[in-house]
Parts: sequence; C-alpha cells; structure tokens
Amino acid sequence: MKLSIINSMRTNNFNDERIMQKITELWKEASERLTKNESITYGVYYEYESDYKGDYSLSVAIEDNNGETIIDIPKNEKYEIYKVNSSKEQGIFNTWREIWDQEETGSLKRAYSYDFEKYYSNGEVEIHIAIK
Repeated sequence: MKLSIINSMRTNNFNDERIMQKITELWKEASERLTKNESITYGVYYEYESDYKGDYSLSVAIEDNNGETIIDIPKNEKYEIYKVNSSKEQGIFNTWREIWDQEETGSLKRAYSYDFEKYYSNGEVEIHIAIK
C-alpha cells in the first residue's frame, strides 16, 4: 500500500514532554492541507528505535500516489486490527493503552515495522498493528 505523506514528526511516547501538543499540531497542520474529498486518512507509525517505549516517526498520509513523499507499506505484513470506540474522547488513547497492555502480557507480538491508524470519512477509526 502506497501512501502520500502530508506531514511528519519524530517523537517518543514517554520521554517527550510535548508529545500531545506535537501530535495535535501535526494533525492540525495536516488537516489544513487535506481536502474534503479524502475518503481515508492515515496516521502511520514507523522507523521504530526499539519498542513502544522508544522513539518513532509519525506521519499523516492519504491514499494518493501523486504525492512527492511516499510511505510504502509492504503488502505481506500481517496485522491485528483494533476498532476504536470513537464516541469516547480518549478512544484512540485507550485503544493504544490496550495494545501496550497486551504487549506487556505477551499476548501481542508486534513486528515494529509499520503500524497505522485508519480514519474513515464516516468517523470510524481502526488501529492496525503489524505482528510477527
């Protein structure tokens, strides 16, 4: 799957004091560049330093191969898909916390290649986690 990058940043879930502000700014800047006809928008996590406690890159991307910068997610990746309860304000964060908890207990074996949040135009959100 080829995605065109709208905006990117590098951060850390635990060592970056400004993480929420940076992510909010990333999405705000990206939304200014997105058009209303984008059917699906992605938050792509990649270039992991180690595990979820290390540094990683985050990009906002769309399904458009006309962009200059492309993320090419391999087609042979296997994913565990989590549906986000988007009716709750902290739905995405709560789903990530569930993912991290499953990893800590050993019930989820992450590949740390490309993970992504998939935002549908109808408001549904899924988190796709690459697994071994």
